[in-house]
Amino acid sequence: MHHLGATRSSLKADHLLQTPDTFIRTPLPGAENVDFIIHAAPQLGARFTQMTAEFKPGGTLGHTAAQRFLYVLEGKLELEAGGKKHPLAPGFYAYLPQHMPHAISAKKTARAAVIEKPYERQSGAGRPEMIVGNESEVEGKPLMSDEDLLVRSLIPDGPTYDFAVNTMTYAPGAALSMVEVHVMEHGLLMLEGGGIYRLSDSWYPVAAGDFIWMGPYCPQWFGALGKKPAKYLIYKDWRRHPLGA
Repeated sequence: MHHLGATRSSLKADHLLQTPDTFIRTPLPGAENVDFIIHAAPQLGARFTQMTAEFKPGGTLGHTAAQRFLYVLEGKLELEAGGKKHPLAPGFYAYLPQHMPHAISAKKTARAAVIEKPYERQSGAGRPEMIVGNESEVEGKPLMSDEDLLVRSLIPDGPTYDFAVNTMTYAPGAALSMVEVHVMEHGLLMLEGGGIYRLSDSWYPVAAGDFIWMGPYCPQWFGALGKKPAKYLIYKDWRRHPLGA
C-alpha cells in the first residue's frame, strides 16, 4: 500500500536513514542472478560502499578490485578462495584482501551484507590475510564496562587492517553512555530489535532491516527499546591518519 509519500527514510548532509520501504534493487557487473541494494557509496559522500546482496538460486558474485567484507544474513553461501571452499551460514563472515581472487555462490536464495573499500596500506604494516569466521564464536566484550552492551570484533585490530566491522548487542533498555562525535564514518545495518537513534540534531525510531550512514563528525547516540535485545552490524574506517600519511 502506498502511504502518500510517507517514510521514515531521511537524508541529511551528515547522515542517512534508509528504511526497507525505500530500497531499490539493481544488478552490478561481476555478478549473475544477484540483486544489490546499494546503501552507501561515494555518490553519497562515503569513502566505502555497503550493500545488501540478494542471491537468487544459482547466483554468483566474483571478486572485486577492492577489499571486501561479507556477512551472511539469510540462507547459505559458498566462498571459494585460496584454493579452498568455505560454506557460510547465517552469522558467518569473511574478509577478502584487495585483489584476492574469489567467488561467492548460492544454490538457493540467500542474503548477505557486503562492504567494500579501497585498501590504504600503512608503511611498515603487514599485508592483510583472508579471514573466515562465525560471529557466534567471537567473544562479546562490554563497551565501557557496560555488561548490557556487548561488542564482537569481526576483524583483528592492528595497523594491518584499515577498517573495523563489529556487531553490537544491546540488552533491552541499554544505551550508549555518551553522544559520540568523531572523524570516522559508519555504515550500520540493524539486524535485530530496535530503538531510538540520534543523528546530528534528529531523532529516529529504527528497526531491524534499517540502514544508517553516519558521516565524519555526525553526533550519534543509540538506545534500545522493546522487550528483545537490539543488534546491529557496524563498519568504521580505522587506524589511518586523516591526511593519508
